[in-house]
Formats: sequence, C-alpha cells, structure tokens
Amino acid sequence: MRNYLFLFFTILLLSCEDTNKLEAEIEAIPMEVNILRFDKEFAAVDASNLEALKRKYPVFFPEQFHDSIWLGRINDTLQQELNNEVLTKFPSEEFLEDQIVPLFQHLKYYFPTFEAPTVVTVTSDVDYQNKVIIADSLLVLSLDTYLGTDHEFYQGIKKYIAQNLKESQVAPDIAEAYARQLIPPPRTRDLLSQMMYYGKELYLKDLLLPQVKDSEKIGYTEEQLQWASENEIDMWRYFIENEMLFSTNDKLAARFIHPAPFSKFYLEIDNESPGMIGRYLGWQIVRSYMNNNDVSLEALLQLSAKEIYTHSKYKPAK
Repeated sequence: MRNYLFLFFTILLLSCEDTNKLEAEIEAIPMEVNILRFDKEFAAVDASNLEALKRKYPVFFPEQFHDSIWLGRINDTLQQELNNEVLTKFPSEEFLEDQIVPLFQHLKYYFPTFEAPTVVTVTSDVDYQNKVIIADSLLVLSLDTYLGTDHEFYQGIKKYIAQNLKESQVAPDIAEAYARQLIPPPRTRDLLSQMMYYGKELYLKDLLLPQVKDSEKIGYTEEQLQWASENEIDMWRYFIENEMLFSTNDKLAARFIHPAPFSKFYLEIDNESPGMIGRYLGWQIVRSYMNNNDVSLEALLQLSAKEIYTHSKYKPAK
C-alpha cells in the first residue's frame, strides 16, 4: 500500500510540474489587448460632440438613423441609470484586462493563427442573449449583462438566466463565443451529437480557462455542479435505459441541452436537477476520451460524436 501511495503522489507531483511549466510558457506569450470603452464615451456625449463619436465608431451608428435617435437615447433617464451602474461596476479596464489577456494568451497557444481583436464595451439594454459578439477584428462586450446576479435591473429575468449575469462570466462567455467559431456544428440531430458538441465546448474551456472553476465554465452554481457529480451514474443509466443517445426526438434538446431551470427526467429528481445536464455528461465523456487517447486538440474538434463516445472508455463516477 505504501508503494502504491508513493507512486500515486509521484505521478501527481510530476503532473503538477508539467502543468506549471505549460502555464508559465503560456503566460510568457506577448499579448496586448486594446479595450475601447464605447459605453463610457457614449454616456458622456452630447449634441456638440456626437459627430466625433460617430466618426470614431461608425459601426454603432447606422446611417439610416437620424441624430435625434441617438440624442434621445443619451437623454433617456433609464439609459443614464444603466450607464451609471456600468461605470460603478467597471470604473476602469483593469478587471477586463485581467480576464481577457490570459484567455487570449491561451487562445494564441492552442491556435497560433489567433489574432487578438479590438475589444469594444457597450450597453445593450441587458441583451443577455448576445453578451459577446465577435465580428471580424472586433469583440463587442455588453457590460450591462455582468452587473451581478441580484442586480435590480435583472429582477424580471428568470433566475436560471440571472445567475450568470455576473462579472465572473466575462471570460467564460468570451471563451464560449470563440469555441462556437472553432467547433463544427453537430452533423446529425441525435442527442449524442449535441452532447458531444457542448462537451467539446466545455473541454475547450478547460484548456483556455484553467484557473476558472468548473461551475463557472458550465454556468452552474456550486450546488448544481455537486448535484450533477453526485447523480452522474444515475443520469447516465437513465439515458442508456431509455435509449436516448441516438434518438432524434426534438424534445430531448429542450429537456437536457438548452438552458432551463431544471432538466426534465419526468421523475421526482427534476426540481433538484440543474438544466443542461446533457452538456454536463457530454463534457465528462470528452474529458474521458482525451484522457484515454493520444489526440490533438485540433483533431478532437473535428471528430464525430460517435467516434468520441465509442473510444472514450467513459465510466460515470459512482
């Protein structure tokens, strides 16, 4: 037993040393990030300098809209309140740089052709469905969607959505936006293909965000993540016994893939479960596959769902 424990801790120590060396190498990658605070500039503009702002940010001022539209928005009391709340939460760019620079360094390491975009921060009337938009050389970040789970602006938003409207989701949301550019969409409509798509996305977050908690990567609370871990084997058995993996029933995505207050097993456990449990299981399968196969990240992202599942040697934790 002593020899076994010694071997275990030796392997663990060597693994930690390798991880530390890798992270040191990534941290040394030169990375400059240009963050433009359009939200700040728009909050301070008036009729006398609106034209200058339009010239600086033409993409945000479509020509078909008259200046009266922008001036009306500038003077709108709700918009002014929104501006003030964003400025209070993000008075400088320091926090954003701390989140974005390491993420971009990891993107550059794993995808050498990556070029850092210009980051432009905006307000969006709390458009939580478009928190991050990547277009050409721009990354648009809606800061009014990161004011904090319990912020008064989010009172009318469903709790399972509002729980991720917080500053700790900035890096995971940006990583997710890039993942969806890098991972081919599911080739077929079956549940397994959707599980593997999001499993790849979450595994990519493992690599790009090594210091971020698993709960933040998937958008769970710590309690929800613990529930998923403790019930993993029972959920997997349910999927297998009900022959769901290769089913193309459209209702399965709503039950187990899409964001929701809970997953729908149609059992007593439903109200205890978090939503998106299919994504969680897909994540564990992809992790198992990468632990048991010598495959590059680029190759993984192109593999079919069936290939990953078949060779994953996945065994849910008991």
